[in-house]
Formats: sequence, structure tokens, C-alpha cells
Amino acid sequence: MKTAVVWFKTDLRITDNETLMKAISQNDRVIPVYCIDEAHFKTTPFGFKKTGCFRAQFLLESLIDLDRNLRELGSGLHVVNGKPEKELPKIVTKYKAHRVYAKREVAFEEKQTESLVQAELWKLHCELETFSTSTLYHAEDLPFSIKDIPDVFTDFRRKTEKEAPIRNTFDKPTRIYSPEIPLLNLPTLSALGLKSAAIDSRAVLQFKGGESEAIKRLKHYFFETKAISRYKETRNGMIGADYSSKFSAWLALGCISPRFIYQELKKYETQFGANESTYWLVFELLWRDYFRFMMKKHQSKLFQKSGIRNKELATEKTDWKLLERWINGQTGNDFVDANMLELKLTGFMSNRGRQNVASYLCNDLNFDWRYGAAYFEQQLIDYDVCSNWGNWAYLAGVGNDPRGNRYFNIEKQATDYDKNKVFRNLWLNQWQADS
Repeated sequence: MKTAVVWFKTDLRITDNETLMKAISQNDRVIPVYCIDEAHFKTTPFGFKKTGCFRAQFLLESLIDLDRNLRELGSGLHVVNGKPEKELPKIVTKYKAHRVYAKREVAFEEKQTESLVQAELWKLHCELETFSTSTLYHAEDLPFSIKDIPDVFTDFRRKTEKEAPIRNTFDKPTRIYSPEIPLLNLPTLSALGLKSAAIDSRAVLQFKGGESEAIKRLKHYFFETKAISRYKETRNGMIGADYSSKFSAWLALGCISPRFIYQELKKYETQFGANESTYWLVFELLWRDYFRFMMKKHQSKLFQKSGIRNKELATEKTDWKLLERWINGQTGNDFVDANMLELKLTGFMSNRGRQNVASYLCNDLNFDWRYGAAYFEQQLIDYDVCSNWGNWAYLAGVGNDPRGNRYFNIEKQATDYDKNKVFRNLWLNQWQADS
């Protein structure tokens, strides 16, 4: 019997999962595995946890949901803890697997882990086969090679939209043949070195992990409320669940795929009509693709202070008190402070807020942008390595912004996007009352 392992990572879904479908179609038995990588819960050189409590909770919920969905198909999720390069070979040996199927990585640390796993599997005469499952457009279908992708988004978007196809989604499997998979046994947050924290009741959404929740959210935003038809007008909002899709958290862990969202969007447009707003969601998914392709092109440069532009930034020496005031919403700038409190207490912040607090850290505080990126990595439920570091480099003037430096007039932004101070009052007044 041909036995294969499916190594789940940030593709925690059964619908539109090429990795899973290829493994099922090419083998007699499949063992779905997730490794809780100890490296993901360490402290970074910037002094922050790689994974904070909000995202860790979302991950655990997503694993519970994936296990449930796999068991309905006759399988289950085998969860192991430790280093993937040590734990996956143990599974391969135990089940006599000849191949491991996994999502292809592009970011520096993830690629290193992938290489370590591949080297260890090779010793067991076991192949690692990887698939590109994270983007709307497949890298092989782009009208240029990765090394020739334009460093300006607009140039990339125009040519890609014009010349590249979007592939069809993969169906959900109907049956998975597996040996008996042990019952799910997940660590607690405290076992991962984290304190449990409930999402503040003022949060735009009480995020819950898993593919089931992702599809429920999509149905709500598209078909139940038709909020997608107003997306372009409302996307700069700051309060409430439906000013934007909020798909980012589920996309980040791969609980839903961009192609599945696109497929459902086309169904929506057929039923209710297309407009600028429905297009704008595709536009945002394309930005997400772009940052992933940029990571593939520039590799570790997006983690360096000088970025892809090799631009030396004259930042001041690190003042920890300044950074702490920014983190804790105590800068004295009410718009920045309200947004930072939202992030601290919920693990989420609006797109408008993210741009302003990043501009403030880089330009007003003259701080090394990588500390901001590292804090977001810890704090955000929807942290995505490519989008996070790509966006921060962009705001810091060392990434893909053709203008080189994006300074936000925060007082004007506050007036434009929080004219009556509703957002600021929501976060600052309650916080002052609680303090």
C-alpha cells in the first residue's frame, strides 16, 4: 500500500487544497499531520513573541475544526509538537510513508525549515512534494518570471490582470482513507508559554478559527448582508464587523483560499451584479499575492532594515520607553493611541489604523520599522509573514512604494476617518475609565 503524509501548515482547510487532493489521488492511505513548531513560540531578537495569545488561540480553534472535518471523511489530524525536521521523519517511519505532501514556502525561516525537513526525509528515501496553494494567481501562470516581477504594484497588477488566468478551485474530498489517527490532543496556551486573554468586547469581530467559521463569514459578508457591494465605500471604516470583509485572519492560516473567495464572488456577481466594490476585493487579494511574490523574489531583504531598496535609514538609537508608549497607546496622539489599544486588546486593527500607526512609529518617532513589524507579528490574529513585512517595509520607505516614503498627516487622517471621534471615544474613554 502506498502511504503518504500530508503536512498541514498555513493551509488548514479541506476545500480547495491541492496538497490534500494530490495526496489522496496518488496514494492508498493518507496521514494528515500538523506540527506545532516550537520555533513559532519563541521570543524574537526584537523582544516580542513570534506568536501571541490571540493568534495562538485562533490557531488551536482552526486545528480543532480541521480535525473535525477530516474525521467526517474517515481520517483525522495527527498533531505533534517540536521541530518539524525531527517530528515528521518519526511519522514517516511509523507509517512507512514514501512521500510527504506540503504547501510550498517562500519566506526565509519557513524555507529553511522546509529544507531541513527535506534533508531528513531524504535519509529515509522519502520525497517531499510541495504545491503552491496560497495565492489567487499561480506563480507559474504569471506573465513574468519571479525575478522579473516589477517592483511597482501597479505595473504588476495591470499585466497580470490582462494576461494571467485564475485557476479553478479543487473540490472538497468525499472520502479519505487513513489508518487510525490518534484523538486530537492540543497543548494549552500556558503550555505554549502564553497567557490566555479574551478578545475585548469592543472588538470589530469575535474572531474564531477554522474553515467552518471562514465559510460562515463569507456567506454573511456576501450573500446574507450583501456588504461586499459597498466594500469600496466602507473599507476605510474603523468600527463594526462589516466595513471590510475581515477574511484576512482565515486567509493567513489558510482556513479559506483566495481562489475559493474569488469563485464565490463570481457567483455573487452573477446573482446580484458586479460593481467597483466587488472588483476591489479582488484588487486587495492581488496585493496579498504581490507581497508573497515579492518575498519569493527578494527573500531575506524584506526583513532587513534597508529593505529591498538597500536604503540606509537614519533611525535614532532604540528608546524602549518610546516603543512601550506606542505599544500601550500612551503616545499622546489620540488617533494612534486608540488604534494601538484596539490591537493590544483584540489582536486586530483596521487597515487605515495600521497605516497611521506605522507611519507614526517610522516618521514621528523615527524608530526602526522592524520593531513595529515584530510587534504586529506577535499581536495580530491575521499575521501573514509576507503581507506584514511587505507592508511595513512599504510604509518605512524601503519596500515597494514608488514614492519612497509614505508620511501620514495623522491629525488630518483622524479628521477624515474619525470625524466625530466615535472610534477614539470608544477606545480611549473606556480605557481611561478602566485604568
